[in-house]
Amino acid sequence: MPSNVEIKAALADPATAEATAIRLSDSAPEIIHQEDFFFACNDARLKLRVFSADRGELIRYQRSNAREARRSQYSIARTSDPKILIDILSSTFGLIGVVRKRRTLYMIGQTRVHFDEVAGLGSFMELEVVLRPEQGEEEGKSIAEALLAEFRIDEKDLIGEAYIDLLTHSSVSAAALL
Repeated sequence: MPSNVEIKAALADPATAEATAIRLSDSAPEIIHQEDFFFACNDARLKLRVFSADRGELIRYQRSNAREARRSQYSIARTSDPKILIDILSSTFGLIGVVRKRRTLYMIGQTRVHFDEVAGLGSFMELEVVLRPEQGEEEGKSIAEALLAEFRIDEKDLIGEAYIDLLTHSSVSAAALL
């Protein structure tokens, strides 16, 4: 199963963080609009990420809700009919909620650097160090921590929860986002 090492932080100054990404990245950023539909799942997270009416990805992933860099194991299945999958998964497992975001993606080496504007929550940065088969979790953590230092992210700004958890526990109801 593929895996990466992830860490997420709230951003008080997205422009400064993005300037750092521009300096460190060797490619142009990609702007991605996403809707993540989360479904009830006992032993992992299950979401359908919708990019457009004819493009989506069903993603199952497992990771701890820790504030430090941590491993995430995932499986992805692509679909050209996300609407019917939403209907099937909602009626089978139950829809927990929807996260809507505008994501700006920069690649820095093997790390996907996401700047997310999340509806109802605000600005965040997420690092995903995509592990190569020969790499272990510790090497991924070391890469993530070095990038956190480059971005000057303070430990108090680190977040362990998924956006859906933050929405569910905030004053914004996940149901109101549907």
